[in-house]
Amino acid sequence: MIKKIVPAAFCLLIFLPQCTPEKEGIIMTVNGPIPSREMGITLVHEHILVDFIGADSINDSRWNRSEVIKKSLPFLKQIRDLGCKSFVECTPAYLGRNPLLLRELSNSSGLNILTNTGYYGAGNNKYLPQHAFEETADQLADRWTKEWENGIDGTGIRPGFIKIGVASGSLSDLHKKLVTAAALTHLKTGLTIASHTGPSVPAFEQLDILHTEGVEPEAFIWVHAQVEKDLRNHVKAANMGAWIGLDGLNDNNVEDYVRMIKNMKENNMLGKVLLSHDAGWYHPGEEKGGEYRGYTTIFEKLIPRLKNENFSEKEIHQLMVSNPAEAFTIRIRKL
Repeated sequence: MIKKIVPAAFCLLIFLPQCTPEKEGIIMTVNGPIPSREMGITLVHEHILVDFIGADSINDSRWNRSEVIKKSLPFLKQIRDLGCKSFVECTPAYLGRNPLLLRELSNSSGLNILTNTGYYGAGNNKYLPQHAFEETADQLADRWTKEWENGIDGTGIRPGFIKIGVASGSLSDLHKKLVTAAALTHLKTGLTIASHTGPSVPAFEQLDILHTEGVEPEAFIWVHAQVEKDLRNHVKAANMGAWIGLDGLNDNNVEDYVRMIKNMKENNMLGKVLLSHDAGWYHPGEEKGGEYRGYTTIFEKLIPRLKNENFSEKEIHQLMVSNPAEAFTIRIRKL
């Protein structure tokens, strides 16, 4: 069941000022470009539909679009009513990416929704198409760049960022190729790279590859950085310029997130933090799409806790508005 809006959380957000990122630019949504200043309160890592059947079996006939919309739309309207304005949908190709579905949900919910290009190598490479094993980094980058230039699968809908995924240990040659392809794509498009990463070892290895390819660390989001328990590594990567994605928030780990966010604030790195839930989603193959986890913990629980820890309205605005707008602004970040 969808929970009712918590008035206290709503009141914390409605008075936040409009987004005014220092570096004006554009954000690419499924309905086209918008100025960065219009991104507003943003959830940077969420899902609407994810299908884990594998790259060799996935196809759009495995789900009914009307059923997905019926299931997910109330959750999107809920966060819209809580003040959310933009929603970064991180499901990559071969895992259920569906730009037309996202555009319909954007129009129905009133949210700006972003989709992506790129490939997901985590999960023992189950979600990589065969050509990802065979092609070079340059060839993969050409594929992803064409989605930026021409739109995805003939829809005309362009990606708003690059989504890749790597395993949690030291990078394999295959995953190094994915990172290199992402770097090459960034240099052609200006799209930010959001990489499913987890621990610090692959995070810093990816940053090394980006450096070799001439890409600034600020083009990189360390997705699922909350998995790394040595908080000094969050600070180290942020000092290099990378974005630190603390994006697995749920009702049971709020205090862990308060601790991680406070650590970044104490080290003057609050300006590099991105927050989200990694929640949702409709599961093809499960009855009625399975269990769908909503996106409200930030609004209902985390922000009130941060207020209790003396975070100012300006700092909350930075976390929820300014940082996402800066992170996803399309701009080539070249060394």
